Order: sequence, then C-alpha cells, then structure tokens
Amino acid sequence: MKKSYLIFLVFILTCCIPPVSSSQEKSPVSANLPVSSGKNSYIIGSGDILEIITWKEPDFSRQEVLVRTDGKISFPLLNDIEAAGLTTMGLKKDIEAGLKDYVENPFVTVTVRTPSSQKFYILGEIANTGEYDLLKDLTVLQAFALAGGFTEWASKKEIILLRHEDGKEKIIRVNYKDIVKGQDFSQNVRLKANDTIIVP
Repeated sequence: MKKSYLIFLVFILTCCIPPVSSSQEKSPVSANLPVSSGKNSYIIGSGDILEIITWKEPDFSRQEVLVRTDGKISFPLLNDIEAAGLTTMGLKKDIEAGLKDYVENPFVTVTVRTPSSQKFYILGEIANTGEYDLLKDLTVLQAFALAGGFTEWASKKEIILLRHEDGKEKIIRVNYKDIVKGQDFSQNVRLKANDTIIVP
C-alpha cells in the first residue's frame, strides 16, 4: 500500500510541476550587462586619468579623461563634473544620472587608468628620497624598503610622518627600532595619499 502511494505521489509531482526553462534560469537583461571594473575603495584625485565607458554609446565614452587641478572632469553634454573625492562607483552614478536625459538606461563603467594622485614622499636619511606611487596599501616599513633603506646616519627612533587631514597637519612619530623588535606594531602606520615621511 505504501509503495503504491509513493509511486502515485511521484507521478503527480512529475506531471504537475513544469521544468524550469532556460529563460527562467537566467535574466536576459542581467546576462547582457557588462560588469563594472571600478575599484570602489579608490578615491579619485587631481591628476588621475580615468577611462569612462558608456555601454553601447561610443559618443559618451572616453578612454582617457584627466581629473583637472580643480577636481573636475569634462564629459560630453554634461560639461564639468566633480570627480575628486569620489570613488569610481560614486562618479559612475553621477554620470549615469546626468546621461538619463540623453540615453535610455545608461550603464557607465569608470576605471582608473593612471592613479597619479596617489603619491607619498620620503625625505632625509634614506637611500632614495623622493616621490613614490601609492599603488597599494603600503605601510611605513614597506615604504622604507621601497626607498632602499636608511643611510648610516639615520636616526631610526625619531622618524616623523606628516599627514594632512581635515585641513590640518598631523604629526605621527615612528620609532623604527620598536617596530622591528616587535615592541609596538601600531607605529607601522598604513600610508595615505600625500603623506610625507621624514627620516632625520
């Protein structure tokens, strides 16, 4: 009796529940949209070169767009757009909002081609002083290695990191010897754009 009931139940389920079609499995809209490659955490700054692509709209696409010293970019029909201080995703949304008057459902991809605004500086008793690209999350220790290490006269206990935040200059003191001895890893500060390291 139980066996007959199970066979009947399987038959009912097979007949009454339609199979999922391929059109139901994948939305044609989402399948055809390109994926934005912008890095959302990156903050755009003056001097950066951007690539801005509007999907299927070559007239509203540019391979090289310079962020000017005033923090703005020029874009077809939208004139000047504020870019500095925004993430690539934030700028993407602003451009899409502006293009809605000219393009139906605009889909924009913003990519940083040359991150020229992301720099830090290292001066003083270091092998190779100067300006360096901040291309990843560098720490103070990594910056020393990148600059070739200290000179023999370097005072490794009195290193200064100058940082501009909220319109003010902040001084962060770094004791290299405490870091390498494992006594205070908090001094291995993660660098930000425009930081200046001074090794006396």
